[in-house]
Amino acid sequence: MSRLRIALLNAAHDGADTRRNFRRELDADLVEFHCPSGDLPETFQFDACIVTGSRASVYWDEPWIQELKTYVGDAIEAGLPMLGVCYGHQLLADVLGGSVEDMGEYEIGYRSVEHDGESSLLTGVDEEFTVFTTHSDRVAEAPPGATVFARNGYGIHGFQKGDTFAVQFHPEYDMETAETVTKSKDDQLSEERIRQVVDGITTDNYEAACEAKTLFDNFLGYVRTQQPSEGSTAAAADD
Repeated sequence: MSRLRIALLNAAHDGADTRRNFRRELDADLVEFHCPSGDLPETFQFDACIVTGSRASVYWDEPWIQELKTYVGDAIEAGLPMLGVCYGHQLLADVLGGSVEDMGEYEIGYRSVEHDGESSLLTGVDEEFTVFTTHSDRVAEAPPGATVFARNGYGIHGFQKGDTFAVQFHPEYDMETAETVTKSKDDQLSEERIRQVVDGITTDNYEAACEAKTLFDNFLGYVRTQQPSEGSTAAAADD
């Protein structure tokens, strides 16, 4: 079986940690595009796309955000499976007709999320599971026709519409990234809140959160089922 070729739409302004985390977790050939630099694929010749997290908000009026939305919308129309994480979750919701809003607060740190078992993305993950979260925006309304499969007290944490999957939490984070991101919020969160979150970045919490990494293998498995034959779009592009 040929390796999947996936476009990694890296929306992080400083994309190094994001790049490292996704390359570690995905057993596929990732072709990275740094979206805040205006870097986007010129074609849809991939097996799938992943939209990463970002410190940006999907409703900001910045050219690269609109360009990313346009590409993602066209890629969905072209039939590419999609996975969105955090900012990517919100961007996919926006592109598909949902709504995103400022929460007026931060959800950050290791938290519990519940899923209903209806999405193949979380097959093998306990109904209540631990994840690392960091966001101040949320999907207020899922796209029309989408199925919400994961939630917690802060709102929607997972939805699916057709071949598009999206999660609010960060299954890709390692402990180093969790601590770095938390400490970078010193202009938005109190010193005490940051200390509390950092104190919660323990080996036990990280190991519990590793259960959610299963979703990456589940997504790749889903992508393979969508291929008409051994000749994937990636293979066809090389002919």
